[in-house]
Amino acid sequence: MERWDLRAPAAKPHSPEILFSDGEGRAILLDLPVGEELQDHQVHEGAWITVVDGELSVTGSGGETVELTPGTLLHVSAAERTEVKARSDARLLLLLSPWPGDGHPGAMTLDEKAEVRKRAAERAG
Repeated sequence: MERWDLRAPAAKPHSPEILFSDGEGRAILLDLPVGEELQDHQVHEGAWITVVDGELSVTGSGGETVELTPGTLLHVSAAERTEVKARSDARLLLLLSPWPGDGHPGAMTLDEKAEVRKRAAERAG
């Protein structure tokens, strides 16, 4: 059993704090100052976002925007593109599962990574 105080002042803006990470999932605590955003963000895993403090607005790839306040939980499907914006200084908890998800560079073998780099170099050259 592990426990975290999500309101403790350990997190700093622009410095996500990974609270937990294993094959089942990853928990990330993040402070986002008012007006700042995670622009056009996409993860390879299913994502759950909950607001610890402050207010966020989240816009999905279809243009739908939802407002999140403390205690709200939002699920975003794997590979769905979103934009997360702080409407006030905000602290959020991001849960990703499974970790790493299909297609995430951390889930690739060294041979798969080498092949991706090779294809990228061919396109660039």
